[in-house]
Amino acid sequence: HPHLQRYPAADFAPGEWFEIADWSGNVRGKINQVPHTYAVVGLMNEHQLAIAESTFDGRQELENPQGLLHYWDLMRLALFRAKTAREAISVMTDLVEEHGYRSTGESISIADPQEAWLLEIIGPGPGGKGAEWVAIKIPDGCISAHANKARIGEFPLNDPENCRYSSNVIAFAVEKGYYDPGSDQPFRFCDAYNPPTPRNQRYGDTRVWSIFRRAAPSLNLSPDYHRAIEGAKPYPLWIKPDRKLSASDVISLMRDHYEGTDYDMTRGADAGPHGTPNRWRPIDWEIDGARYAWERPISTQQTGFSFVSQSRSWLPDPVGGLLWYGVDDMYTTCYIPLYCGIDDLPESFTVGGLQKFSWDSAWWVFNFAANFANIRYSAMIEDIQAVQGDLEGTFFALQPAVEKTAVELAKSDPKMMARFLTDYCVSHGELVTTRWRQLGEHLISKYNDGYVKDENDQPQEVGYPESWLRQVIKDRPDQFRLQEKDAAVPESKLVD
Repeated sequence: HPHLQRYPAADFAPGEWFEIADWSGNVRGKINQVPHTYAVVGLMNEHQLAIAESTFDGRQELENPQGLLHYWDLMRLALFRAKTAREAISVMTDLVEEHGYRSTGESISIADPQEAWLLEIIGPGPGGKGAEWVAIKIPDGCISAHANKARIGEFPLNDPENCRYSSNVIAFAVEKGYYDPGSDQPFRFCDAYNPPTPRNQRYGDTRVWSIFRRAAPSLNLSPDYHRAIEGAKPYPLWIKPDRKLSASDVISLMRDHYEGTDYDMTRGADAGPHGTPNRWRPIDWEIDGARYAWERPISTQQTGFSFVSQSRSWLPDPVGGLLWYGVDDMYTTCYIPLYCGIDDLPESFTVGGLQKFSWDSAWWVFNFAANFANIRYSAMIEDIQAVQGDLEGTFFALQPAVEKTAVELAKSDPKMMARFLTDYCVSHGELVTTRWRQLGEHLISKYNDGYVKDENDQPQEVGYPESWLRQVIKDRPDQFRLQEKDAAVPESKLVD
């Protein structure tokens, strides 16, 4: 259960410590505190530095239970201590060198107002020191995508302005037998530390392909690699989109079940009668000795939270840094604006827990609507998108005026600017939670017990799509067929 958090900037005396704790609050260790830490909202700090991640796991034998720092510790510490993406990379890699890396393989995206970088990191195995890693700058005007699978392949060894790496990232792979320097193949980080398999290509690379195919249709990227067709080439680490992308465009790219492709999850028997794109776990299974796997979409029901960040050098930091933040499934959430200069958060996004449903928790409110929609997804998604489009459309329409006002306030009264942005973000965050409660109540009333209420609020028998009924008949051709009625016998009305 995600709790949106804000940390104010703080100063510390020499000799103070930062405690490293697990999810249950048990302290595992501590590191030296720095004299000053920056304010953080969600996963963006006051200098517009934003950090996100995607776990690729990688070679299991490289996990180091003796390491102190998990990836989430590194991300938080980087936000507290770094102003830029380059500084964040140094903070994280220096810390693991000193204190050890505890997590499995991790792909971390880092952006500031000037640059975007991708850092991929994996442990050295039990009791080992530091970590193996590569960090590479994404060229200006390009986009990258990573999805639970390492993405950095071949990288430049003599271009420190655009690529950094641990000192023995190649030598360690050679030592462990992950790479043969005598081969005619260049060293590729992803192949050494997270080797491709049909399973992880289906799971991860399909999502990369779908982001790229939609952002740059002109590339006509083949699906062969994510289908693990022999000889197919991996997708590039980055591409240039066919046009510049707005924050709204990126949100749209994140809302994806491969609609309109051969892998469309809203179609087929596996989508059920009402086209749900959600597939319950486990994601793969075995029948008669053959292995199968559901598609893993970009939008997935078990999402805790997601965000799109904007870091803009031409605006003051408190205004230029903006998170579009949503909880639960990206397809059915509503993204709220959170500027990095705010000093409070919408309460409904900060409360709640997995153990108990609560209408006070935005996460549970969104989960209620999204889970109920699975009953008749193809119809209910239209109700959800109507509210989603109204709210998000309003936020994007207001954005220029809000930021113009904030910039003017910053010139005369920075505290008033912070209050203005805080009031805007908190009030609209709570508005979204209220509207989603109302949406949930509307859905359970409109679609109660399999009926669908019409515009006059009268329940109608809608039944099932003909395509699905034909599949039912094909499966059990005799069970549901009625015998011909004797013409002389009158039919009576069935009272249900």
